[in-house]
Amino acid sequence: MEDRVAIRLKPREEDRILAGHPWVYDNEIARAEGSAASGAEARVLSGRGRFLGSGTLSPGSKIRVRLHSRADEDWNEAFTRRTLDAALGFRRRVRDLSSESARIVFGEADGLPGLVADRFVGTPLGPDGEPAGPAGSWIVLQVLAAGAEARKAGIVRVLADALSPEGILERSDAPVRQREGLPPAVGVLEGSVPDRIEIRENGLGFAVDLAAGQKTGWFLDQRENRAAAAVYAPGRTVLDAFCNAGGFGLCAARAGAASVLSVDSSEAAVAQVRENARRNGLADRVEARAANAFDLLRELEKEGRRFGLVVLDPPAFAKSRAALEGAARGYKEINLRALRLLEPGGILVTCSCSWWFDRERFRAVLEDAAADSGRRLRYLEDRGQAPDHPVVSGYPESRYLKCVIAETVDSGQ
Repeated sequence: MEDRVAIRLKPREEDRILAGHPWVYDNEIARAEGSAASGAEARVLSGRGRFLGSGTLSPGSKIRVRLHSRADEDWNEAFTRRTLDAALGFRRRVRDLSSESARIVFGEADGLPGLVADRFVGTPLGPDGEPAGPAGSWIVLQVLAAGAEARKAGIVRVLADALSPEGILERSDAPVRQREGLPPAVGVLEGSVPDRIEIRENGLGFAVDLAAGQKTGWFLDQRENRAAAAVYAPGRTVLDAFCNAGGFGLCAARAGAASVLSVDSSEAAVAQVRENARRNGLADRVEARAANAFDLLRELEKEGRRFGLVVLDPPAFAKSRAALEGAARGYKEINLRALRLLEPGGILVTCSCSWWFDRERFRAVLEDAAADSGRRLRYLEDRGQAPDHPVVSGYPESRYLKCVIAETVDSGQ
């Protein structure tokens, strides 16, 4: 792009950038020189004129510049191709891309700010849920920042050339686009994309709604955590709260759980759980119920129900710093209720996908919930997101998912 802007920071505001963070906030900027067009190329300088990196401008956002390089270089199509090649090289080390669905671009963690791309490998499904065409691959994009939006056409060309998908679908309908001054954008950008496909994960087949499912259609970041939780499931009764399409619960059933109760507030998600249970021959052990998880946890406690394993995988309770206090109350409430529902020696699998609610704060909430429930916890595993969602130094926002597996310890142990 021809437009350029030089961003000079206020004195002593460069330390976080030098440590590797890719964002420049509006209140860190002393002045801007040059074009202020949305998505324009930006060169970031310290207060003393030291070059810090190249980025793109978001004039209406608190995150005013997102850096894509520490060198003096534009984000053009050649840069996209080179950076995508590096991202794919890493994915091939942690995933079998010939048969496995994967996140292939994770925004700033891959050097492509504001861009998320998931590649799904599977089979198209017809309205009856049966295969409706040959196996293939499809890419679902989320374009979440002004810089990526301005380069979207080139990004699509590079993805199509590099991976030859049957189609590329945009699902840029996340609220964060409003803060970038961008309207929602949903539609097929390349080729053709079926509404629904079946993918394979952890030995199970899952129907994925590419057109209308949450985010890009499936939460690929919990893949390894679903398998890890299932190790503790054989012979146990399982409660899978905030279950979405049933990934945790169905993995537990396949591993030998005696029964699974999957709960979500979305009727569409519950219908998907039932379909996926039938698809995998697990319908006799999986009950799916549409309910508010907070209310149901209280109801189950009043009924005297007990479970051998409880999974909590809620949506992000804290999407900003201002929401932390309310999030802490929410996380404590559900974990307290879950602990009261666990039988002696029961297993709690509890998650948080909010970066703002960091690991230390999450562990403190679990300690409080355990104390108030009269239970003790033995921590078994402290897990994070799948490796195709890379965590990079200097950018703590890239480490967002927490998944703790713990067991209750009887008094005296």
